[in-house]
Amino acid sequence: MNAAQRNRHAALLKATGFEDSPALTVQSTDGEIPHGRELSFAWLSGTVMTGLTSVLLMGAALYVSFQGQDTFSTAYEALQLSRPETEALTPTDLSAKSSRLRPVTATRSDLEVIEASIRETVDGRDMIRNQPFVRIRATLATAPTSLSEGVPDYDPVAILNATQPIPATANIDVNTDVYGAEVEGEVAVRLAAMPMTLVPPRAISDQSAAEYVRSVVEATFFSDSAPTMAYAALGPSIRDLGLVPGSNTLAGVAENVTVVPQTTRAADAALGRSERFLTLREAASLDEVLGKNGFSPNQAILVTDALRNVLRSTDLAALTRLRILYGPLSHEATSLVPYRLSLYLPRSDGSYEYKATVALTDTGQYVLGIEPDFVEFPEGDTEEVNVANLPSVYRSIWETGRKHDLDDATIERIIGMYAYDVDMTKKIAAGDSIEILETTPDAEGRTELLYVSLTLGSTTRQLYRFATADGVIDFYDPDGETGKRFLTRRPLEGGGTLRSRFGYRVHPIFKTRKLHTGVDLASRSGTPIYAAGDGVIKYYKWQSGYGNKVEIQHVNGYETAYGHMSRYADGLGVGSHVRQGQIIGYVGSTGQSTGPHLHFEIKINGNLVDPLSVKLPKDNVLPQQYEAQFAQTMAQINDLMARDPAPITVADVNH
Repeated sequence: MNAAQRNRHAALLKATGFEDSPALTVQSTDGEIPHGRELSFAWLSGTVMTGLTSVLLMGAALYVSFQGQDTFSTAYEALQLSRPETEALTPTDLSAKSSRLRPVTATRSDLEVIEASIRETVDGRDMIRNQPFVRIRATLATAPTSLSEGVPDYDPVAILNATQPIPATANIDVNTDVYGAEVEGEVAVRLAAMPMTLVPPRAISDQSAAEYVRSVVEATFFSDSAPTMAYAALGPSIRDLGLVPGSNTLAGVAENVTVVPQTTRAADAALGRSERFLTLREAASLDEVLGKNGFSPNQAILVTDALRNVLRSTDLAALTRLRILYGPLSHEATSLVPYRLSLYLPRSDGSYEYKATVALTDTGQYVLGIEPDFVEFPEGDTEEVNVANLPSVYRSIWETGRKHDLDDATIERIIGMYAYDVDMTKKIAAGDSIEILETTPDAEGRTELLYVSLTLGSTTRQLYRFATADGVIDFYDPDGETGKRFLTRRPLEGGGTLRSRFGYRVHPIFKTRKLHTGVDLASRSGTPIYAAGDGVIKYYKWQSGYGNKVEIQHVNGYETAYGHMSRYADGLGVGSHVRQGQIIGYVGSTGQSTGPHLHFEIKINGNLVDPLSVKLPKDNVLPQQYEAQFAQTMAQINDLMARDPAPITVADVNH
């Protein structure tokens, strides 16, 4: 384009209003009011500030209107208190996806006082008096609530301390010598020799004796080839596999067998909702009922305040029905909180009147809600079972014990007595139960444990309190053995998480099928590792594959090995004597390892065995000289467990 053409184009643009000037300018040609391409910082900043002020004002108004809530679902929608009625679907209707029904299990929570006539010697005389005992029969808790919050972490060393025998210096006097007859008050018994001239009356007549002899003799002779008498096989022990009489259910525990459970995703899922239905057997206060069913003290106060204008009294009558919905506060929660509580009061004609419902809001308050969908109340107490909610055996025993007002020391002893035979980190199953017998509280509020029976699946383990002649008190099973084992099966703090079992597997590093000679218990680096039993260290150095390794020689041909340690405990070496529960090293990932864990092995006479299922000898066995006395003690305690409860009760035990 030449100069003439450029001039012509410039003239045309100028004629149409365009001019050659800067695109934007801060210089104003007409005072402070900007025009065209002129800018004013004052006007620009004013516009921005106006927009920000509007946003802040609207945000503050919304925040105040929602009263600080950060989630905007109503309490009714969150708790499913109000659901639209839907028409019943036919079995072939595919318009909606069905959901699997949750299993429901019957629950039991009985705390009873039983009385028995006890014989004791006072100043050389035999005295008989009535003595009360407390008996607990309950199913293990199937959902963790605030009752078991704050319990100590599972620690094998603490369990060792809890299972130590009660020394003779404890000055504990517990008598279970049940007298054969019932007495009123206190009765003194005096034994005297019978005179030689006394002829006791006949208990049976000559005629009845003759008939008995004749029947026995006639039954001995037979004409058929089949015998008239046969001996039944000896009953299997609890550790023998077999069928439960009258059913096709397999029961028992197989020793030296590794059982790999089916992988269940629900068991690894977050906690879900669970609903409990219960009926009070005795009158009780509302606060007491709430405390026994997982309401924290603060939550109980909020519920009571919400019901204050609805209930005439916070004292609940016998046969009052409660329906409680539990759920987690977040996906990371380890305990369930009560979402909703509904009360149904009994009428004189046997029917029930719906009284009120309180529900948890997003702000943590309990407010009155509408009645939930109608369901038929079961005859007995029941609870929905959510697989994800099932607690470990350890936490379930804590939950059940605190629900029945057991002190923490008693709960720790119960856990310690069973920790050698039971995997406390394993989840319970619906229907697992516990029975306890203890003395009533003394003047200082102390009670003494007499008997515990724990049923997990089809296996029942019983332990009886017994004192030897030296005054030492311990708990023994019917075979006269304590619950304490010669070796611990998971010798590290917290027990670890089982990552790999004993047996053939695909090696995680070499990707070949090889025998895994022990079990892998994962835990964070630096977790203390304990000696599984008393013994002498025979290997204490690095070994290819195992990394830092320790081997301990125990008595009777038993050996244990510990691999992949990050470091050893100070002051130990080959030839050092160690005791059960003593720290020998710390968890690491040395050697051929994919992460921090303990590789634990047990050998018996040089042969590798599964540490989790091998039958281990008991640490303490009752001497044979106490066999008759211990059998009498068991019979007396069994008699107390079979007695009917006394007419006097100490508390409403069903809540």
